[in-house]
Amino acid sequence: MKKLCALLCVLMMLSMALFANGNKEEEAAKAEGFKGIIKIGVLGPLTGTNAEYGVGFKIGTQMAADRINAAGGANGYKLILVPKDSKGDPKESSDLTRQFCDDSDIMAIIGDFTSGCSMANAPIVDDAKIVQLSPTASNPKYAGMSDYCFSIMGRQDGEAPFFAKYIISKYMGVKKIGLIYINSDWGVSAADNFRKAANEAGVEIVTEVNYVQDEKDFSSLITKLKAANPEALIIMDQGAVAQVINQVRAMGWDVPLTTLGPGTSEQLIGLTGANSEGLILSTPFFFDPQVPELMAWKTEFNDKAKFNPTVHPACAFDCVNLIAQAINSCGDTVTRQGIRDNLARNEYTGITGPIKFNKDGDITRAYLICQVENGQYVVKKGFDYSAE
Repeated sequence: MKKLCALLCVLMMLSMALFANGNKEEEAAKAEGFKGIIKIGVLGPLTGTNAEYGVGFKIGTQMAADRINAAGGANGYKLILVPKDSKGDPKESSDLTRQFCDDSDIMAIIGDFTSGCSMANAPIVDDAKIVQLSPTASNPKYAGMSDYCFSIMGRQDGEAPFFAKYIISKYMGVKKIGLIYINSDWGVSAADNFRKAANEAGVEIVTEVNYVQDEKDFSSLITKLKAANPEALIIMDQGAVAQVINQVRAMGWDVPLTTLGPGTSEQLIGLTGANSEGLILSTPFFFDPQVPELMAWKTEFNDKAKFNPTVHPACAFDCVNLIAQAINSCGDTVTRQGIRDNLARNEYTGITGPIKFNKDGDITRAYLICQVENGQYVVKKGFDYSAE
């Protein structure tokens, strides 16, 4: 009984401390001229294999919040972001999502990075009736799982077929491909959609292998792939692509390499060096040197992150602006439901392009073909390539 009473006292003191801190934030915001504060939860893998992308989320979202607050806030409210480390683990992500849902100050959630984490959270946000807007989840099943689930990356039933039909078959002229992919919700979806499109394009997958999250040694899988003698190898993942590339080259295999997942990640080039020379990939967005606004954004991000951005933090940046636009449309009373309803019907043009949600809550993207040349990414074909 004494232990229980002590525990209750600790919890009560913690709650009072959190309440007092919340009041201080509210009072400070009002002193700055805001109506008050609105908090947004941010979920991403700040540690682990995909930490580059989670850190990118954290920095990209804060860049957006800083700009919005400097311009007077969202509907007069100061936006405060609450970032949490999901570690790329669905269970961890779900536990953090429940915490956000139980906190009445959290009005929306941005994240998570992977489709697996976002899908694990879908029934939780559905019960709580709070938006989960993922910058990057691309499993076609994700957004349709709940009226409160949204994503702006585009879907794997769009990108994977583009990869098979236009990058592998048309651009590279390859008819026999080897496939290695991560065995996750995202990886399985990407592989499934790629297989179907490859078959339609007359591309034979001569062999395929998969691996689990945090795998380190790919030698036996690479040996199997090499024995099938494919004309090129496609890697479907985000975090382990660099390790796979390095181990392929360490085994003396000079097969042409392609990858679906990491976008134009500068860290990928940094981790692979000359091993990634010639690497071909798809991306829905590229920092065009001819657009000063994009270059300024890239420079600001790099100054804060100490690495160059991919499409992923750019999408995270756009997500905050989408939520802010939805808050602006709420009028005098900002609610979780109001944010959801306005988000679903509003249109927005961000740094990653035009965003208009379909009935499922995700969007259709067009894709560029990029290649690593002399240690940097260059655009080889534009958004209109599939229409040629």
